[in-house]
Amino acid sequence: MLVRMSITGRFAPSPTGILHLGNLRTALASWLSARKAGGRWIIRMEDVDGPRCRRDLGEAQLRDLERLGLVSDGPVVWQSGRSLLYQEALASLHRARFLYPCACTRKDLQVMASAPHEGDGLRPYPGRCRARAWEGFGRALRFRLPGGTVAWEDRLLGPRTEDPALLTGDPLLFRRDGCFAYHLAVVVDDGAQGVSEVARGADLRPVTATQIRLQEALGLPRPAYAHLGMVLAPDGSRLGKRDGALGVEALAARGVALPDLLGWLGWSLGCQAEARPCGLEELISAFDWSRVPKGDVRLPAAWA
Repeated sequence: MLVRMSITGRFAPSPTGILHLGNLRTALASWLSARKAGGRWIIRMEDVDGPRCRRDLGEAQLRDLERLGLVSDGPVVWQSGRSLLYQEALASLHRARFLYPCACTRKDLQVMASAPHEGDGLRPYPGRCRARAWEGFGRALRFRLPGGTVAWEDRLLGPRTEDPALLTGDPLLFRRDGCFAYHLAVVVDDGAQGVSEVARGADLRPVTATQIRLQEALGLPRPAYAHLGMVLAPDGSRLGKRDGALGVEALAARGVALPDLLGWLGWSLGCQAEARPCGLEELISAFDWSRVPKGDVRLPAAWA
C-alpha cells in the first residue's frame, strides 16, 4: 500500500525578470512532489532586494505559472511585507551572540574575491570584521557561523558533508542600505510557512550548509532539499541572456503549445520516456525523485 506523506513545498522566485525554462522546471518538480504526496504547494516572491525587484515582473511570473496550472495553495507571500519577522529574527540572533557588524565596503569585498582560492571558485567571506565591537542594528550585519561540517541529505545528490565556512563564510544578513539579505529572509520564511521540502537549482546547493546553520541558530526545523541541474543550450553551453529569456510567452510565440512545453518538462524530470505532449495531471503519478536526472538538461534545438 502506498503511504502518502504530507509535505509543504514551495517555489520562491525573485521578481527581477521572466521565468525561464530552468525556473519552470524547478517549479514543476516542486509542485509534482507536493501533489504526489498529497501535500501543499505555495509560492513566495523573494523581493527583498528592492531596487532590482518589480511588482509587475512578479505578477507576470504568477501569470506564467498559472498558465501551466501551477497555482499557490494559499495567498502568495511577498517578502517585502515581512520586515517585522526578519527584525525579530535578527534580535534573536543578537541575543544569542551570532551577529557582528561588518564595515567592509564593496571594494573591500571585490579585493577579497580576487584573492587566490582553491576549490570550486567560491570566495567565502574570511571573517575580517569578526572582532568588531557591536555597533547596533544600523550597520551591515553578518552571521557568525559555528565551526565544523554539516551533514545533510539531498533527494537528488544523496548524502552531503560540507563545511559552510569554506563555501560562503559568514553570510551577510542585513545590508548597510537597510535591506534584509537573502539568507535571513529565505530561512525565516521557510520556517514561518512550514516548508518541509525545498526544490531549487543546483546553483544554490553551496549555500545549503550555511542555511542549515542559520536554521539551527534560530531553532527552526530543517526541510528536505533537492537541487536540480540547470537547463543548458542545445550545444551544452550555458544559456546567454537571449536564450535564458525563453519563457512561456516567448515559447508560445515560437509555436510551442502548453502541452508540448509540459511534455518536455515532464520528460526532463523523468516522468516520460519521450517528450510527448501531455497534461499536468498525467505527470503526477509518474513523478519520483529517484527518476529525476541528477545533471543538467539541454534545451531542444527547435526552441533555441
